[in-house]
Amino acid sequence: MRHWTFGQRIGAGFAVTMALAVVIGIVAVVALRTVVASKDRVIDVDARLLILAEELQFMRETKASEARGFLLTRDEAYLAAMRNARAQFAETVERLRQLVATDEGRRLVDSVARAEEEHQQALDQVIALRRTDAPIETVSRAFDTQVGPARQQLDRDIQSFVSREEDRLRQAELASTADATASITLVITVTVVLVLLGSVISLLLARVIGRQIGTAVGQVQSSSSELQAAANQQATGAREQATAMNEISTTISELLATSRQITESAQRVAQIAADAVRSARSGEETVETTQESIAGIRRQVDLIVTHMLELGRKSQHIGSVLDIISELAEQTNILAINATIEAAGAGDAGRRFAIVADEIRKLADRVAGSTKEIRSLIDDVRSAVNTTVMATETGSKAVDAGSKQFGQVTASLKQIAGLIATTTEAAREIELSTKQQATAVEQVNVAIANVAQASRETEASSSQTLQTASQLAGLSKDLLRLVQPQAAA
Repeated sequence: MRHWTFGQRIGAGFAVTMALAVVIGIVAVVALRTVVASKDRVIDVDARLLILAEELQFMRETKASEARGFLLTRDEAYLAAMRNARAQFAETVERLRQLVATDEGRRLVDSVARAEEEHQQALDQVIALRRTDAPIETVSRAFDTQVGPARQQLDRDIQSFVSREEDRLRQAELASTADATASITLVITVTVVLVLLGSVISLLLARVIGRQIGTAVGQVQSSSSELQAAANQQATGAREQATAMNEISTTISELLATSRQITESAQRVAQIAADAVRSARSGEETVETTQESIAGIRRQVDLIVTHMLELGRKSQHIGSVLDIISELAEQTNILAINATIEAAGAGDAGRRFAIVADEIRKLADRVAGSTKEIRSLIDDVRSAVNTTVMATETGSKAVDAGSKQFGQVTASLKQIAGLIATTTEAAREIELSTKQQATAVEQVNVAIANVAQASRETEASSSQTLQTASQLAGLSKDLLRLVQPQAAA
């Protein structure tokens, strides 16, 4: 590198930096792909197996529910729904067989399929018994003795499979987390090592470039010091020559500036007064418009009060209707209790009627509960209506008070407009006087400016030379300080 140019050394440092960045990126991509593959395994396989296992429980419950519906009503529609649920159960079992990758998992799936077949056979026997003229008690005992054990076995098999998949899902999540942690550790380690390597290379390259630049900057600094000394002598003579003329020109300029300031101040006063008049008139119009808006608000407030009172009357009417519904629910409850008592006296023949009567009584209880909740909501509506009416009345009073205050503001704005008009006339007179004075002073200033122009041009030339030499010397010192701090100090 000793014979390399400055550009070649900068390019080499940039190439090393880019190479380190590419290495870090490659390591990060590899680590990220490992973590993503592990997470995809958890989501695509283990989580899907657990979801399908839980669907088996739901379809088993659906099938059993439809079977019980047929046993109670003899409606063939329940059997059709039961067969549909069983078909979905079988389809889910086949999907599980395709996804499970271990022998233990396949064994559990086969156990679930056999338990479901046994459960279905028991259900078919009870369904065939129900299609005969056998009493409902016989069908119920057969359901408890035949279907109950098969259902319990099926539930145990499904729960075993669910527990196994939950354990596998937890293990897969732990393994995925471990992979992510290892990938993060790898990326951090590689990054730290490469950053240290890059820092060492940058330090070496900076030292080599600093020595090369320091030599050239030292030569520039020597030349700029000589130029600065010569320019300083020339600027001193030109500055003494222009000092006298600058003092005269400064005095005249201050007098002219004072006259112009007075003129500008008078113009601003006149302009501000005119703007104030327009603002006062605009404010008067705004106040009048606001008074009209307040009147409209007052009308809207009165309309809101009317609607709120009407809402209160309607809520009272709803309460009356709820009283009637509550009374009907109580009477229905009493009739259901009486029907249950009569069904109990009728023995086995009235048992189904007792079930219907019990459902009617439960429905009446729910109606009564809903009536109480609606009554509570109506009470809340009445309270809100009363609060709103009180708030609108308070707002109406505030609107009246605001309308009176706007009338007072309108009168004050008219008085202010009259006073500002008088101020405007006085400001215009001051503006005319100051303009005449500024014209005379400006003529004197032009004569003095022509005399001082030559002196200023000479001083400007020498000052520019001195400034250029100073800037060159300062720049050389700054460059030397950047590349060789100890040498510059």
